[in-house]
Amino acid sequence: MFDYGGETGVPASEPRHLRVRGGTVLSGSIDVKTSKNAGVALLCASLLNRGTTTLRRVARIEEVNRILRVLGSMGVDYEWIGDDGDLRLTPPERLDLTRIDADAARRTRSIIMFLGPLLHDYAEFELPFAGGCELGDRTVEPHMVALRRFGLSVESSRSAYRATVKDQVDPPGTIVLTERGDTVTENAVMAAARYPAPTVIRNASCNYMVQDLCFFLERLGVRIDGVGTTTLTVHGREDIDVPVDYAPSEDPIEAWSLVSAAIVTESEITVRRVPIEFVEIELALTEEMGLVYCRSDEYLAANGRTRLLDLTVHPSPLRAPLDKIHPMPFPGLNIDNLPFFALIASCAEGTTMIHDWVYENRAIYLTELNRLGARVRLLDPHRIGVEGPVKWSGAEVVCPPALRPAVVLLLAMLRAPGTSELRHINVIHRGYEQLAERLQLLGAEIEPF
Repeated sequence: MFDYGGETGVPASEPRHLRVRGGTVLSGSIDVKTSKNAGVALLCASLLNRGTTTLRRVARIEEVNRILRVLGSMGVDYEWIGDDGDLRLTPPERLDLTRIDADAARRTRSIIMFLGPLLHDYAEFELPFAGGCELGDRTVEPHMVALRRFGLSVESSRSAYRATVKDQVDPPGTIVLTERGDTVTENAVMAAARYPAPTVIRNASCNYMVQDLCFFLERLGVRIDGVGTTTLTVHGREDIDVPVDYAPSEDPIEAWSLVSAAIVTESEITVRRVPIEFVEIELALTEEMGLVYCRSDEYLAANGRTRLLDLTVHPSPLRAPLDKIHPMPFPGLNIDNLPFFALIASCAEGTTMIHDWVYENRAIYLTELNRLGARVRLLDPHRIGVEGPVKWSGAEVVCPPALRPAVVLLLAMLRAPGTSELRHINVIHRGYEQLAERLQLLGAEIEPF
């Protein structure tokens, strides 16, 4: 067992590396934790509520901790309750935006989602410039297309977003998002949640974290029509002061990470509490590649809305798909699950092309699998060719500065015979709670050092 300290679920000791003895077949069952991206969105949305917000089973990860540090520095009182990751947030009468923890804010791109909630109560404010994974440049302009309709204007510099809000604006009416992005949609929805007139948002993301945000806002008394579609109609409330208790649903990216662990190690593992609606495309694609699995009957998540099931993965000989693998906005293959197909394709007979058209850097990081025996060829900054099956071998690898490729390397090490070392794993703690320890409970031989 690992020695975890503090509130983040991050190993207390420094430096943070993992030693993996690969080649072991795993077995058993494992529960999927609640969604990282939904949890972060709900923390931002708690700023809309003057009442106490209680969130259940929040993933105790570094990304959540950074947002909590920012909220705490602004005057929000928060406390962890019990051992299950329940979290209670109590806002002050007025936030103190002059004392914001700039170091924590700059380490997460999620800080951009403070714009939607804050524009209702502050005529001028400043937020530190957003950071996060190194996946290439991202513009805030799609956010501004929506938020300008609520009177917000932002000047960006390398260090800060300087925001001003007009006193009077015409009702936003219908907003067409120029990008069907998750955080863009969440910002627009949060801005609309406290605007006292209906707002129609078209080309909205209907991904899992957006749905959880909408379910949460409905608990706050905000009526939202069209949840799960690309057109949302938000009937806002000018003032929200509600004691609310909400449980975000399970994380489909973690669910697919665990399915990938079973595939690469040729193990029979039951992944419990899988949000099936959000991994159906991934599952259908791997089924075409030859994956054998069993499903349980469906049941509802604690939010009462999201469909879950238990998925048992069986060892399966795989073949490369005939077409390239590429992501699409939901209900397509999730962009965050795409890197795991470099790992899955390495286990399949034949050549697979993977096209990551969203990020200009991430495909490059997946070539690090070659250090473990994979045959990943970089075709251009967005495309890789993967040949399989491969003969895995142990190696020492430094984590790339991107969350999902780092986890892909860890899972590959579980298969590679001999001893591997994964260095500087801090990035994994941004999105996964005690992942190495939970894999250890399935029989993985992993130790921190």
